[in-house]
Amino acid sequence: MRPQIVLFGDSITQQSFRSGGWGAALADIYSRKVDVVLRGYSGYNTRWALFILNQIFPLGSAKPPAAVTIFFGANDAARLEGTGKRQHVPVEEYKDNLRKMVQRIKSGSPNALVVLITPPPIDVEGRREYARSLYGDKASETPDRTNEATGVYAKQCVTLANELGLPSVDLWSKMQETDGWQKKFLSDGLHLTPEGNAVVFSEVVKIFDKAGFSDLPYDFPSHSDIDAEHPEKAFLQHCRAV
Repeated sequence: MRPQIVLFGDSITQQSFRSGGWGAALADIYSRKVDVVLRGYSGYNTRWALFILNQIFPLGSAKPPAAVTIFFGANDAARLEGTGKRQHVPVEEYKDNLRKMVQRIKSGSPNALVVLITPPPIDVEGRREYARSLYGDKASETPDRTNEATGVYAKQCVTLANELGLPSVDLWSKMQETDGWQKKFLSDGLHLTPEGNAVVFSEVVKIFDKAGFSDLPYDFPSHSDIDAEHPEKAFLQHCRAV
């Protein structure tokens, strides 16, 4: 039975199985070794995600995850003054909600590798351009998110990971190390371009490979190990090995 990696998050996770997505890239690189399970929910904040936590990570599961990415914060950090105000979650609650997620996962799978991922940076002008493309002159000029506010949430995400001894990806900081990150990594000032997805993939796969996921065996023999005259030998040997 293959181990599972569960990707839990908002729209940036939901979109990760699109062409060029970071989730699809994980599924590809660990093909035949790990099942990558997508649990992304567009528009969700950590408050709403707690309502589905027990269904996503049931206690007593016959197949608890070997690893989980938790990737929330882009919606929690929405401004109370903007169009995304109903998604806003105070930063203290955001951090506490992340803690509850980790506790739930660990209670059902103590050895699971849990990785916290911060929200990406925000390109305010890119958000305005996107709103205008949808609503024209009716688009709000008040930003729904700001990079500065999102950075506060990112900092708390990394702080919590350090407190709990968990690996984290500080996407907010990492992306801003590159000149022109606003258009290179973000398609609408928030969601990721293929290049932005590549950054997430690169950072996450380093953590998983360090934990030994790349060294896991194939679930069944490679075709090159199968003898055409006696194919059963390869399968018997593989069963003994695993």
